[in-house]
Amino acid sequence: MAHYGSDGSRIPWWELRRDSSHQAPDPNTEEAIIQLYSARAARWRGAFGVHTWFATKKSDESRYTRIEVMGYALRWSGNTVRLRQGPPDNYWFGSRPYLLREIRGGDDVNEMIDRLHKAAHEYPYDDQYNVWPGPNSNTFIATLSRAVPEMGVELPATAIGKDYLPGGRVLAASPSGKGLQFSLRGLFGLMVGLEEGIEVNVLGLTAGLDVSPPAIKLPGIGRIGLSDFDRQVYTSTTDDS
Repeated sequence: MAHYGSDGSRIPWWELRRDSSHQAPDPNTEEAIIQLYSARAARWRGAFGVHTWFATKKSDESRYTRIEVMGYALRWSGNTVRLRQGPPDNYWFGSRPYLLREIRGGDDVNEMIDRLHKAAHEYPYDDQYNVWPGPNSNTFIATLSRAVPEMGVELPATAIGKDYLPGGRVLAASPSGKGLQFSLRGLFGLMVGLEEGIEVNVLGLTAGLDVSPPAIKLPGIGRIGLSDFDRQVYTSTTDDS
């Protein structure tokens, strides 16, 4: 897929903008923060799907940690999982990210962050990456979401690879933790959940119906209907008395 600048010149995909989209809270806040972003994938992949990632900041930190899988990293490091400090909300090779979830609070959110990081370090496909049907960056985020079901994550229908279940399993909890999904290696499957509604996966492409809030989900297009963005605020579990 070609990309062009305002002057009509062709821009290589690796030179497309990667600067901050200025959606994340100031990292100097004393709140712990978890954010989940998605953005259209680079090059031709963006016509079909998105790339997703988490950004976290514990209450005693002043910088965000971005957590994601990058397939091209496998070529030069032998590993796909990346946990690194820096801006949490950068454009993804020219695509502006969309904030899917935001969770803010105290010690309970700090504990969720610890579990997210632990799940990232234990991800079983750190040395593997397949654009289709998985495991890929969306497989990674779905796996982490199942490890911390309190987040209630609903991944977009365009997150190809989210239905690839680790370990060859055919049945698992949905990423939100509020439903079940059946999947045959990410190629065919069905998901039913309070967050996800009903989703049917055929050859990695997802179509479905959501009722809370109402929307339809279409392959390559995603959600059409009311926004499903959820900002959850948790109070600290610390007892100062």
